[in-house]
Amino acid sequence: MRRMFRMLAAAVTAAALAVGVGVPAAAAGSSDMALRKALDGVVAGGDAVGARVLVTEHGRTVRLRAGSATLGGRRPVPFEGRYRIGSVTKTFVATVLLQLVAEGKVGLDEPVRRYPPDLLPADKDAITVRMLLHHSSGLADYVSTIPKGADFVRHRFDHYDARELVRRIADRPLVFAPGTDWRYTNVNYVVAGLLIEAVTGRPWGAEVTGRVIRPLGLRATGVPGDVTRVPGPHAHGYERVSPAAGPVDITELNPTVADASGSMISSDADLDRFLTALTGGRLLPARQLAELLPRDGDPVPYGLGIFRVPNSCGVTAWGHTGEIHGYYTLALTTPDRSRRAVVSVTTAAYPLPDDSPVYAAVRKLTDAALCG
Repeated sequence: MRRMFRMLAAAVTAAALAVGVGVPAAAAGSSDMALRKALDGVVAGGDAVGARVLVTEHGRTVRLRAGSATLGGRRPVPFEGRYRIGSVTKTFVATVLLQLVAEGKVGLDEPVRRYPPDLLPADKDAITVRMLLHHSSGLADYVSTIPKGADFVRHRFDHYDARELVRRIADRPLVFAPGTDWRYTNVNYVVAGLLIEAVTGRPWGAEVTGRVIRPLGLRATGVPGDVTRVPGPHAHGYERVSPAAGPVDITELNPTVADASGSMISSDADLDRFLTALTGGRLLPARQLAELLPRDGDPVPYGLGIFRVPNSCGVTAWGHTGEIHGYYTLALTTPDRSRRAVVSVTTAAYPLPDDSPVYAAVRKLTDAALCG
């Protein structure tokens, strides 16, 4: 998962996409032309089938799209379509845990074992709730135990139990002493989801739904559980199982493989509304919001479930990126929420290689969106 950090610190400086299919009349001017050019680059390299962006600049909204909804098809990517948001899920989960902190039900600096005592073994007693959300727990990741390539495609509808995912790494030694380093690790948020359930008595998805999705009216957002389809209009994502084989449509899968680290589904408009409400203080009291957000000057640009993303013009942005089979997502906002961008890319060759032109193109997108 070091690749996730490198991508966010560099290629995640992105946020708009544009090109020759279905560009609304509102998309005009030199900044919009820069977005179109950047979006062209996203799909031109062959690693992406389609791309879409929602950009808001001082109240003006631009929606742009490129490529197609299916590989080799002519139907454009739907502007209002839903998609798998991958690790952007983490920001939702962190929000709920920080709400529980505000309610006095969870202590950020309390050991995780205080809440579900059987979740982590005793030799990992030093791991706190804060360390989970910050990725400084030192836990090894379960991702290496998940089938890859053709094996994953064959087993993509299998159910994964969250506790079993944690058990896969429970006996592994810590990568570093808790709190002494940083490593982006998906299992941290699987544990966080189980912690929410232990404290509230309800699954993490039910808490996210009741505390965030419904209050904000996020009609296209959901926690699918074992549901394998993406509901409503959507673009398709693909995975290449081997260098010799062609891409496989991977749109349908059982998202429990990602659980609380990345299983949710949403849309551009919903992610924009969520991020605006979150950073604007609608979901968290001031104290917990300050805990959530990355601190300026911190060598690790990650707060408790959200990144600080630099760009070429020096404008700070907060947000998260997400990658899951077939989909790459990025949601960003400036601290004052005057400039925001949500990007969705459907891949032709998941997982994207580290040097994929998609990342460089998205970096240009974000610069165009946030720097104007």
